[in-house]
Amino acid sequence: MPTSNQKVVPAARDALNNMKFEIANEIGINLKPGYNGDLTSKQAGHIGGQMTRRLVAMAQQQMSGQ
Repeated sequence: MPTSNQKVVPAARDALNNMKFEIANEIGINLKPGYNGDLTSKQAGHIGGQMTRRLVAMAQQQMSGQ
């Protein structure tokens, strides 16, 4: 069993990273590869919140059979 910080599906890391950059671009946050310590907590939280919303919506669609 993987520990809490290990990905169950290793390819998920790339997909989540791509989603992060896509969302940041859509909401106008300049995200760069690597360290982004210059982001405010609000900006980072906004990206994470949007990622969560999308992942929940994707799971709901799969559960409903669409």
